[in-house]
Amino acid sequence: MFIDEAQINVRSGKGGDGAVHFRREKFVPRGGPDGGDGGRGGDVILKVQHTLNTLNALRYTMKFIADEGGNGARQKMTGRSAKAKVILVPPGTIVYDADSGELLGDLVERDQEMIVCKGGRGGRGNVHFVSARHQVPRTGEKGEPGEEKNLRLELKLLADVGIVGVPNAGKSSFLAAVSNAKPKIADYPFTTLEPNLGVVELDYENSLVLADIPGLIEGAHMGAGLGDAFLRHIQRTKVLIHVLDGMAEDPIADFSQINAEMALFDPALKEKAQVVVFNKMDIPEVQERWGAIQEELVRRGYVPMSISAMARQDVNQVLWKALELVQKAPEQQVALQMPTYRPEEDPSEFSIVRENEGYRVISKGIERAAKMTYWEHDGSLRRFQKLIESLGVEDALRAAGIKEGDSVFVAEFEMEWQD
Repeated sequence: MFIDEAQINVRSGKGGDGAVHFRREKFVPRGGPDGGDGGRGGDVILKVQHTLNTLNALRYTMKFIADEGGNGARQKMTGRSAKAKVILVPPGTIVYDADSGELLGDLVERDQEMIVCKGGRGGRGNVHFVSARHQVPRTGEKGEPGEEKNLRLELKLLADVGIVGVPNAGKSSFLAAVSNAKPKIADYPFTTLEPNLGVVELDYENSLVLADIPGLIEGAHMGAGLGDAFLRHIQRTKVLIHVLDGMAEDPIADFSQINAEMALFDPALKEKAQVVVFNKMDIPEVQERWGAIQEELVRRGYVPMSISAMARQDVNQVLWKALELVQKAPEQQVALQMPTYRPEEDPSEFSIVRENEGYRVISKGIERAAKMTYWEHDGSLRRFQKLIESLGVEDALRAAGIKEGDSVFVAEFEMEWQD
């Protein structure tokens, strides 16, 4: 099954905790601190796998969690850093933040990688908190929490040539005739319900990648017949092969309708070069209509070609013409990992919110510091208290009307206020 959209949840690994430990050796009665640092948590990485052409694998696994970093240990031993969690995606995958809608990146190159969630740094062990005044520090840091995001992945196939036309025009038959692709073919509309890719080797030096797009109908740009989902797959193509159904009631009207639907979906599509192909020339009735159809298309500025996809008649001429146009087409400007500029959030900024149970301090930086605090160690607790005092949180709480015994919440932690 062809899946071109997926939504996944990703979470990077928490950093390992720094160790609070002191040397305990024979004949060393006052061993100093020797707690090591925690290892770094694993990143979550999206990586292009060129052999994939669908997001089908992400249909069944929608949550990806990287490993946590190892904890520090005695003798200043640093915990191991976790391996990255790598998610394989096909070339042409566009990455969005599902919650904000922000475009995060566009993965089009072979083996291209994108870090979507960075692993948390490891906490520092108590060896880092030694000073002249505190030679026996019972202070350390827990690992930094990992990041979590909901991602929406959208696939736009990477192909040189897109094959378009109304349902039953013979697009799949053309693809099957010129490539090793095996699309479903039958004599009724909407045989193709998902895009098909095929590789065509014209000679030892030249090849083309073709994408057969399911038949488009009136209103496709608004989603009729899932047209909007299919139209995006021709946005990256350089050239279009527009197949006309020789047995249709009015092939010229069909031709105009498809061009209008593409232009309404994306104005840039109407600028793409087209090879206009009149199909089913193995039928005598179609051969009789060819002269009038050819004359009208020439009047509109096109140089049409006639073929029979089923009989494989004159199909190679179409491919060489498409290759000629592909080679002349301008290079597409594809932005790789297009970041949106955002001013960095000041970690010292905070706000105080009055709740029924007490007062909540809201701050990304302070919440992160709270999660990295060893609450069971007096030294770590005093360090956190000095942090919020230096940032002005205590003054802000007094201004908000806090009283002795009231609760103060930071993230999932609760403290009791004492003057």
